[in-house]
Amino acid sequence: MAQRCFLSAKIHGATITCANLEYRGSISIDTKLMKTVGLLPYEQVDVYNLDNGERLTTYAIPGAPGEICLNGAAAHKGGVGQRVIIAAYMWLDENEAKTRKPRVVIAGKNNTVDEILECELINPDF
Repeated sequence: MAQRCFLSAKIHGATITCANLEYRGSISIDTKLMKTVGLLPYEQVDVYNLDNGERLTTYAIPGAPGEICLNGAAAHKGGVGQRVIIAAYMWLDENEAKTRKPRVVIAGKNNTVDEILECELINPDF
C-alpha cells in the first residue's frame, strides 16, 4: 500500500532563546516540549520562522527548561525573541493514517506547554 507523509508532531509559536553559531548543528528544544509532542533526540524536524519566513531542516536535541536554541548554520535563520514552528513528519499508509493523531502543542510564555491540540489526520467527511 502506498504511503503518504503526515504531520506527526508540532510545537507552534515557540520563542528562540539563543542562537549558537559555533555549535555543530541542530536545534535544542526544551525536553518537556519534546516529550509532550513525542519528539525523540536526533529526530529530523523542520523549523519555520514566523517572523522572517526562514525555513530549515535539522534534528532535535534535548535542551534546558524553556530553551529553543538554533545551533550551527541554523543560527543564521533566526534571532533571540523570534517565534518558530517546529514540525516533524512521518510516512503512513492509509490504514495507519486512520488511527494516528498528530501531537500539537501551542507554546506559551517562556516556551511552556500552553495548550495541547487534538488533531485528526483523516476527516470522516473526506
